[in-house]
Amino acid sequence: MRLKNVFEPDYYFENAFMVSPSFLLSRGIGVLILDIDNTLVTYADAYPTEAVTKWINEMKQGGVRLAIASNNHGKRVDTFAESLDVFTVSDSNKPSRKAVDVICRRFSITPDKAAVIGDQIFTDVLCANRAGAVAILVKPLPYRENLFFKFKRLLEKPIIKKFKHKHPDKCFAKGENEK
Repeated sequence: MRLKNVFEPDYYFENAFMVSPSFLLSRGIGVLILDIDNTLVTYADAYPTEAVTKWINEMKQGGVRLAIASNNHGKRVDTFAESLDVFTVSDSNKPSRKAVDVICRRFSITPDKAAVIGDQIFTDVLCANRAGAVAILVKPLPYRENLFFKFKRLLEKPIIKKFKHKHPDKCFAKGENEK
């Protein structure tokens, strides 16, 4: 049995909004743990956009329970999540598995029934894999990133390229999320 690379996602999507309730539920995932920055909105957006709110509501109506796990501080996370009515864990220290464990206890599930969705391999994907949750990587939203993030993105490129080559059936673009 081959061990999974801890930096490898389970799925790769163009953006978070392509992930549907049916995609998650058909894979036994009942709780989706969301990253905020560069996954749902840019760092410049303090509040959910209309598209985020619509997608969150579709997830809820489709039977997917939601939580936010962000490395950002409480005020940023609380301000963003206030209108969404979702459970939050701020200062989550991803790639620590702490937030996933807290959220799984909150929803009385095991980590294999949860998915973490985010834009960074070295935080979101690694967190999910360390916790035993499903790791969903998305392309980061366009935003002017600092030098540290640009460096991390460069390190992520070969990992993503290799994943796309090895697992084209787990990479989705242009609404191909119902495979």
